[in-house]
Order: sequence, then C-alpha cells, then structure tokens
Amino acid sequence: MYPSIRMERLSTRAAVRGGQGGRRSPRRPGVAGLLGVLGSLADATRLRLLTLLDRHELGVVELCDVLRLPQSTVSRHLKVLSEEGWLAARRDGTAHLYRMDEGLEPAARRLWRVARAETEGWATLEQDALRLARRLAARREDADAFFAGAAGEWEKLRSELYGAAFAGEALLALVPRDLVVADLGCGTGDLTARLARHVRRVVAVDRSAAMLKAARRRVEGLANVELHRADLELLPLEGASCDAALLVLALTYVPDPERVLSEAARILRPGGVLAVADLVRHDDDDFRRRMGQASLGFDPPALAGLLARAGFDPPRCETLPPEPGARGPALLVARAVRAAPSALA
Repeated sequence: MYPSIRMERLSTRAAVRGGQGGRRSPRRPGVAGLLGVLGSLADATRLRLLTLLDRHELGVVELCDVLRLPQSTVSRHLKVLSEEGWLAARRDGTAHLYRMDEGLEPAARRLWRVARAETEGWATLEQDALRLARRLAARREDADAFFAGAAGEWEKLRSELYGAAFAGEALLALVPRDLVVADLGCGTGDLTARLARHVRRVVAVDRSAAMLKAARRRVEGLANVELHRADLELLPLEGASCDAALLVLALTYVPDPERVLSEAARILRPGGVLAVADLVRHDDDDFRRRMGQASLGFDPPALAGLLARAGFDPPRCETLPPEPGARGPALLVARAVRAAPSALA
C-alpha cells in the first residue's frame, strides 16, 4: 500500500524539543518505542522528507521547494522526525541543515528499509527526485559562476584566503606513514619539519652549522627527527637504511655531484626513491657566485646519466615551468628508484 493513502498516527509523541538543536527524545523501550517509530512513519509527507534526507543534507527552503509545501508544514514534520530520533541538524549561518541521523536505532533502521522498499516506484517520490536534481544543479551553478569569474585570479585568491601550505600538506598526506626519509642538504629544516608529521622518521643532513642551528629550532619537539652535520659525499648513515631521500637545491652546491648521488643510492633500500630538485643549466656565472654554488646547474639528460651511474634505474627528469615572479634560473625535478642488487651486478 503506497503512502498516498492517509495514515493514522499510532502514538502520542514526547514533548521534547528537537530538530534545530539536534536533540532526540529519550529512548523508549519495547512496544512504546516501536509505536513511536511506526507513528513517525505513518504520514506521506514524513516519508517524502526521510527519502530526501536519507541521501542529502538539505535546508528548510530547499525542502519546501522540492516538496511544494509551505514552510510551516515542512517545519512541523521536521520537528516530529527530529523528536523521534530520525534526523540530525546543524546550523549553517542563520539556517539549519537536516539529514537522516547516522545513529538510528536498529529497529528504526530495519523499519526504514521496509518503508523504502514499499515506496519504490511511488510517483510522488519520483517527482520529488526530479525537483531535487534541479535544486542540486542550482548549487553547482552557483559554484560554476564563482569560478568563471575567479579563474584568472584563483591561485592568488586561494593563497590570500587559505595560505599556501595546505596544498603541500595534502600531497604529503599521500605518503606512506611507515617511511624513513633522508633529507640531504636539509638547510633550515623546512621540508624536514613538514615531512616529520607524515612519516615514521626523518634523518636530516647538512654541512652548515648555521643552517643546522636554524633547523634544530624548527624541528624542536619532533621526536622522530635526527639532525646530522656532515658532508653529503660521506653520509653518517648505514647502508640500505632509508626508504626515500631528498636532494632539494643541494647538488649545485657540491663539487662532486656523482659521489653525492652514489651516497644517496648507498643509504637507500632497493626500490627506494630519490627525489632531486635543482637548477636547469644556465650561463649566469654572477648568479652562481652570489649564491655560493659550485656549478651552473644540470641538463636533464646529464643528470639522468649521473643517476644511472650512481646505481639508479632509468630516472624521470623534467624541467618545471617557471613560477610567476621567480627571479632565479629555471628548475628541474628528477625521480629515481634505487636499482635492485641483480640489476647492479
């Protein structure tokens, strides 16, 4: 029997305020509880509301539009459903958004499954679904209109509103948490500190006492960070002790890049990954001297050759598009996997 037929209420509801505050009536045991649940379902409008709110979070204005009912009627039925524990609500500015409560009692959940099955194919629900689709499309159109106007300045606007760190943090959240990572040429420890929140351990190495002093301040309180002062050509780490390693703006400062890459390969376990970011080869020797660098950067094919000779599988090397406002030479990034022992034989 479809709920277009008028249904009779089976119980008197407790006069406990619900809905807007997100509170429920006290649980009623046995038959009283069963009658309360049945009573809250014994109305076609409430069945329509529950069908909508089972899958979507909606406000009163949206529900009035979809159901084609006045606000007083919709609010009255929302209050009943909230008091009987069917709905949860939260404030959104001056309005309230409703959804079916995820913590429904088992008896209510079983009865709702029956109600959904029995109302399958009810034309009224199909009409509601069409109007809901239109309403949800309007939400998307609002977002589309915003981005159409903001696209040209989105990166700047996003940075002004939310800062710049969140994008990197989102990417770091993809990193497996059980990794041991070596930050080679860690400088002041920016990447070390960011990595430490996402992996098991970070081993950071730099030959500059001043840089390590700044790094020590930055990683204070992070128990999973080790700092070492050492040359990158002679790392104070056991062989095959790390899962991944970073060389970020470090290779241009060493006189023997191939030896540094060989040391990076030594400390990595077979299958471990080395990430390199550094300068694309340029001809600005004044820049090199001002920055205290030992070389003018690297051509991607030349860096790939160095990595292969150091014991890595064929790497991926690519230049990066210069960022707006960047005044230094262009950069490249390389990803190389430590070759398995059989491949090195």
